[in-house]
Amino acid sequence: METKDILGLLGGLALFLYGMKMMSDGLLDGAGIKLEYILEKLTNHKLKAILVGTLITCIIQSSSAMTVMLIGFVNAKVMKLNRAIWVIMGANIGTTMTGQLIAFEIGVFAPVFAIVGVILIVFFSWRAARLCGEVLTGIGMLFMGLEMMSQSMIPLQSSELFLNSMITLSHPLFAVLVGALFTAIIQSSSASIGILQTLAMQHLIPFSQAVYFLFGFDIGTCMTAFIASLSGCRNAKRLALFHLLFNVLGTSAFLVICQFTPIVSIVEGWTPHEPMRKIANMHTLFNVITTAAFLFIDKPILKFIERLIPLTKKREKGYI
Repeated sequence: METKDILGLLGGLALFLYGMKMMSDGLLDGAGIKLEYILEKLTNHKLKAILVGTLITCIIQSSSAMTVMLIGFVNAKVMKLNRAIWVIMGANIGTTMTGQLIAFEIGVFAPVFAIVGVILIVFFSWRAARLCGEVLTGIGMLFMGLEMMSQSMIPLQSSELFLNSMITLSHPLFAVLVGALFTAIIQSSSASIGILQTLAMQHLIPFSQAVYFLFGFDIGTCMTAFIASLSGCRNAKRLALFHLLFNVLGTSAFLVICQFTPIVSIVEGWTPHEPMRKIANMHTLFNVITTAAFLFIDKPILKFIERLIPLTKKREKGYI
């Protein structure tokens, strides 16, 4: 790759990340304080809490923001740990909607979204108009960033270094580790998935290999929760650890499933000519199945976490 291609790739990533943040912040500001009320009042049942987590994360388009918010609620003792665990399971499903959105490939309309968004921000003083403008501008920047990355990756098709690297990373465990490390560094699983979908669209990575990077992304995104919980109470740390175990155990199970069942071929067969949609569908399936499994094992895992991180202060006890 030439210098201009590298700069284009990094510039596209920057535009994507900023667009994602702008869209997420606009949606989050629009939801306002109602989120705290919803999370407190509508999470008294496991299935209801998972649904709430899924819907809210679909709306704000950021599982990281959702996780940090939950850690804050648990730390402030306005939400019980078991409820937060159920919500975070739903958030893992909700965050897959970003990949589904990207898979629509509406990049040709990205400038229109950005232009309309800027007009709403600059020429209208209404709060609703400005928030809508932020969301539309964020969507436009997101897809323009993807297009920049896509164009910058074209030279990789003839790069021996890149092709040899892909061969080296063909082992599932290597792919998972690289995916986890990459996402932990850039602090955005959505950006990681966007890059993976772009690589797939350029036929630079086969779907059978991409799925393992995908699993790693979900592990890497747990770093945000760990950072947020460092200064929190022990229940906040427990929530961050549960988030990690959810993704590690889910990934471990899917590594086995992918090796001994035709699940990769089945998902690939759903949309054989849409490489971006294949990745989005696998991401959704992974989180739905993992969440369904955790419906039955969340209590023993929580007890295991409680033993690892026991409560030492009386004021912390009883708020489980």
